Amino acid sequence: MRERPIRVLIAKPGLDGHDRGAKIMARALRDAGMEVIYTGLRQTPEQIVETGIQEDVDVIGMSILSGAHTHLFPKVMQLLKDKEAGDILVIGGGIIPDEDIPALKKAGIAAIFTPGTLTETVIDFIKDRVPR
Repeated sequence: MRERPIRVLIAKPGLDGHDRGAKIMARALRDAGMEVIYTGLRQTPEQIVETGIQEDVDVIGMSILSGAHTHLFPKVMQLLKDKEAGDILVIGGGIIPDEDIPALKKAGIAAIFTPGTLTETVIDFIKDRVPR
């Protein structure tokens, strides 16, 4: 059994200024018993990775609507690898075309959740993959 709740960082990378979905997800994860840290808007990949490491998170969830996911998500994965923090589960969500998802998964993103995904689906995905 886990000694502490699952810790999740919800991040908004890039210049995307829309965070309603990220805030809804943060609240759903919190209501599911997870500890949630929300970075706020316009975070760089470096800021996201540094916060994730400092906060000792189990999961980084990134939400993006701006179309920069093909650059920003892999950059976060590379920085985590460089900082020897590749054990952090990374998921993404937002407006992401289906044709971009395979490349993001190849870069190490564990899952991409697009609009309409139930919050319970994300919660179950995290609970199933974070070691107990």
